[in-house]
Amino acid sequence: MFLKTSNNWIICNNNKAPSMGKFLDNGKNSINPQQLQLDAILHYATSRVIPQQNINEIRVSFDVLKSRTPCNFLVFGLGHDSQMWASFNSRGNTLFLEEDPKWVETILKDAPFLHANTVKYRTMLSEAEKLVEHYHKEPDCSAKKSFLRGNHGCELALDMLPDEVYDKEWDLIMIDAPRGYFAEAPGRMSAIYSAAVMARNRKGKGVTHVFLHDVDRKVEKIYAQLFLCRKYLLKGVGRLWHFEIPPNSNVGDNFC
Repeated sequence: MFLKTSNNWIICNNNKAPSMGKFLDNGKNSINPQQLQLDAILHYATSRVIPQQNINEIRVSFDVLKSRTPCNFLVFGLGHDSQMWASFNSRGNTLFLEEDPKWVETILKDAPFLHANTVKYRTMLSEAEKLVEHYHKEPDCSAKKSFLRGNHGCELALDMLPDEVYDKEWDLIMIDAPRGYFAEAPGRMSAIYSAAVMARNRKGKGVTHVFLHDVDRKVEKIYAQLFLCRKYLLKGVGRLWHFEIPPNSNVGDNFC
């Protein structure tokens, strides 16, 4: 069997398909990018489970990744599409943030090379309207301040993330989690707000690409318009919105 990867053809023995997740370079923690891509091909070629997004939605992020990789890619959510995202950015840094520790164990059992952290949210979907009021009243939520690490005053701020989230500047941010389809679920209010803060606090050159999925839902749409801003919306495909947010875009008391 022949597989095409970048500029090289690799001859694979049909009886020796690449094994899942066993390709650390020389026993170190770094991942062989080529093997990561091969593993993703094997996974999706032999799985009946498809990614959460459809092909047209995936293409939006894929086209940006092609031009930006290797890059820093932060993904809210861990799931059946995670190997795909990691392989698209195989030479970069892709970090997944997931709310459910058991789900993390399930996914990493088959793909232990994925870089994922568990996040504890302090919001519920049922609080979405109240949190908008809180944002307007709480000084620590304001666009002028807009900080995350240790921001206990703003209930929308993800204040207890791993240091690597705060210490890196993220070129792309995908918001496809946490769950937001029942009242007791965390909702995506904090993820949207925090992504907006990260993008606006960027010190490096270039914009931050933010992709928000499930914009057919009321909360996602309202919070996107409140924090990610219509003026930064570049494209909408299916249930996905793509924003390009420039750095230092805090000019006033509001985000938009």
